[in-house]
Amino acid sequence: MPTNKSPIQNDQTALNAAYQLADLALEQRNLRDQKRILPHEIIKTLVEKGLAAIRVPKQYGGAYVSNQTLAQIFRILAKADANIGQIPQNGFGVQNIIRLVGSEQQKEFVFSEILKGKFIANGGPERNSQDTKSIHTRLDIENNQYFVTGEKFYSTGSQFADWLAIKAQHPEGYLVLVLIDRHAKGVTVVDDWHGFGQRTTSSGSVKLERVNVNPLLIFDERGLTAQNSARGAYSQLLQVAIDVGIAEAAFQDTLSTIRKARPIADANVERASQEPYTLQEVGKLDVLLSAAILLLDDAAAYLDELESANHISDAQIAEASIKVAEAKIYAHHAALTISEKLFELGGSRSSLSQHNLDQHWRNARVHTLHDPVRWKYFALGNYYLNGVHPARHAWI
Repeated sequence: MPTNKSPIQNDQTALNAAYQLADLALEQRNLRDQKRILPHEIIKTLVEKGLAAIRVPKQYGGAYVSNQTLAQIFRILAKADANIGQIPQNGFGVQNIIRLVGSEQQKEFVFSEILKGKFIANGGPERNSQDTKSIHTRLDIENNQYFVTGEKFYSTGSQFADWLAIKAQHPEGYLVLVLIDRHAKGVTVVDDWHGFGQRTTSSGSVKLERVNVNPLLIFDERGLTAQNSARGAYSQLLQVAIDVGIAEAAFQDTLSTIRKARPIADANVERASQEPYTLQEVGKLDVLLSAAILLLDDAAAYLDELESANHISDAQIAEASIKVAEAKIYAHHAALTISEKLFELGGSRSSLSQHNLDQHWRNARVHTLHDPVRWKYFALGNYYLNGVHPARHAWI
């Protein structure tokens, strides 16, 4: 029986908390972005409100909100501040892995700690490896003690973490996921992320020098391939929701900017919002954004359908990945197109640094680099033309 309960017990209270946090996140968003001020207080509030624990399964005291609600929450947060939308994303991916492969003892302990307020951040891929699946960080076992040594980058949320989720090579040659105390001896977190977008996500380096770890917090990732799950689609769903949130923020600012802009002289209208070509472009942007939202909702609904099933087939897993890939393509183009059109339709004044409107394009451009859409198109074509199922990992 769970000894802890989240302050959030259903989908509606989760949404209410997300809207409240979004209001807080919006207040000094521009200042944080321009000065690279990390949002420590906002993430602390996110945890206190229980938003980091909304996917803890009900049997362990959590609300386990639907994927549709989860996607909407990420849209809400990313619309307010794309950085706040991204920071908790990896923690939900880690919780899902633990739900799938953890022992009962591991799940009871970890989920209990999350409900108490433990925040999980990503230990990140490795900077100079061949690809994202190449891991040089290692787990060493000596005299029944466990040590992790390595270096990570793109460690989103690491400055806010209680636990860092680190992937490492087990001595026997397989991958493990290890939860490491952020303040343990041998752990160094460096805020050296200098991307031009997503500036305040704390996505820098984590250095691990023979860090002693609790064996209860080591998870064998081989269990992910030993069962059928839509883990990859779930992971990608959150990425899509962040992109949609960025697109929504850009669209909102596009409308308000046009309303303040001067019309082109040749248009012979009083306001820029009456220009016929501007109206046409805004209509196109609205359709693009609406399609992205609908595809996201459809993919999330399908994942909810699979979670309620007793058995998931290979074909259903493939369909889930395809649905999310289709949503990702539209979200990608919506975020980039709308955030760029904002300036074309808003005029020269929209480029003034005091408005900080370029943050939408910068955030969209950086965040959409996580999962290149050229491979989404490939997956779709191969699926529909050749019947080939997408690869099973967190990037499809």
